[in-house]
Amino acid sequence: MTILVTGAKGMLGTDLCRILRENNVEVIEWDLPGNDITDVTRTVNQIKRLRPDRIINLAAYTDVDGCEVAKSRAYAVNVQGTWAVVLGAQKIKAPLLQISTDYVFDGAKDVPYLEDDESNPINYYGLTKAQSEAIVRTKLKEFFIVRTSWLFGKAGKNFVSSILNAAKEKDTLEVVNDQIGSPTYTVDLAQAIHKLIQTDFFGIYHVTNSGICSWFEFAGEIIKLTGLKNKIIPITSNQLERAAKRPKFSTLNNHRYIKTFGQFLRPWRKALAQYLKS
Repeated sequence: MTILVTGAKGMLGTDLCRILRENNVEVIEWDLPGNDITDVTRTVNQIKRLRPDRIINLAAYTDVDGCEVAKSRAYAVNVQGTWAVVLGAQKIKAPLLQISTDYVFDGAKDVPYLEDDESNPINYYGLTKAQSEAIVRTKLKEFFIVRTSWLFGKAGKNFVSSILNAAKEKDTLEVVNDQIGSPTYTVDLAQAIHKLIQTDFFGIYHVTNSGICSWFEFAGEIIKLTGLKNKIIPITSNQLERAAKRPKFSTLNNHRYIKTFGQFLRPWRKALAQYLKS
């Protein structure tokens, strides 16, 4: 099997391409500057030339606050870019896996979101990802949409690395305590994607590590596992004053993935411990 992976050099893409190759999958890596999916004509023509068996679209503008400021860029990458990749998939009749986010939901629900729950994004990043999902659903018959959340991994800047860097500079850290989600290790997510992409069990899936927490609790676990002595103070989202509004409760229910494969991803605390050791 040959799989084209866009956004291959990103945090998730790096782990995914490695895991695919370890499982004897031929991988075609796309990323900037060589492959810009916002160039629709070139993207479609390149996909037609390469004719991969399947496509995984990880390419995205994921700076949540940046999306509020650079809306044209966010739209170009997340919506127009997805449209281009989908058109290419249409031309060669290749199934496509699209990565999405918990931020397509508004966070008003008090129980984890199911795959069929209606999206209602409250920031521009979430809106562009919801629009990209709609393109995939309406243009393709054979697709996977994988929503995930709060990613951390070795190949990119993430919350864990940000906390550890801040801990070097400050004895006391302020972290929001009113946003709840599921931290997800890119290695675990990549393994789940590899498992899913080999099947024809098309549809929408929520895939995160097990368990939920606030960013404050997440930071506390990072500090504890690394043996640091920094004090962490809980604050509200309003005190943080960021450009983009965040959902308060964006936990995802992994029901469909668990039902399909009979297993769930390990607890986020265990995944975090391995990440920190590695």
